Amino acid sequence: MSPRLQLKPRKKPSQARSKATVEAILVAAAQLFRWQGYAGATTDRIAARAGVSVGSLYQYFPNKDAILVALAERHIDTGFALVRELLAEALTHVSPLESLLRSFVVAMIALHEHEPELHRVLFEEAPLPSSLRRRLRKRENDLATEVAELLEAHPEVRMRNPRLMAYILVQTVDSLVHNFILHPPKDIDAKSLTEELVRMLDQHLRG
Repeated sequence: MSPRLQLKPRKKPSQARSKATVEAILVAAAQLFRWQGYAGATTDRIAARAGVSVGSLYQYFPNKDAILVALAERHIDTGFALVRELLAEALTHVSPLESLLRSFVVAMIALHEHEPELHRVLFEEAPLPSSLRRRLRKRENDLATEVAELLEAHPEVRMRNPRLMAYILVQTVDSLVHNFILHPPKDIDAKSLTEELVRMLDQHLRG
């Protein structure tokens, strides 16, 4: 990975035309990362795919790694926003614990199913900087905090330490779903995984 100072965009687009150029670069880069992997997606190929010159690309991004970081930031923020929508809806009314857990697992599966090849390149193949990994950990911790609030208020939960259980729940489901989507095992489908996870978590939360 390039030095930290070279991972930031050179400038932020302010006009509609420049915003469109940056968006075209990011879309093209995401496609090439999915199709050709981290090594195969060069700045020349990204620029050609986006329909811009390499010089135009370098006006906004100093190198391929800066594009990768921008894509990862967008991927992280969009994904966790989708999961938080579920939690916001759950906070408006008390759902049965089993239904709440199932909705959470389904949401995490949907999160990882969104552009799985890009997800694999970003989080398994590309050398992401420590700053971006810290951003991901923060998103996970924020999510665990919101899950803890749900558990603390839920009448069916009997855990003495909901915050600890929320952390375990988020980390467990995220890790299992990540590996299930990117490295699917034989003879196990998403429905079976979901039901087994819900059953295991439901029993544990009821103490």
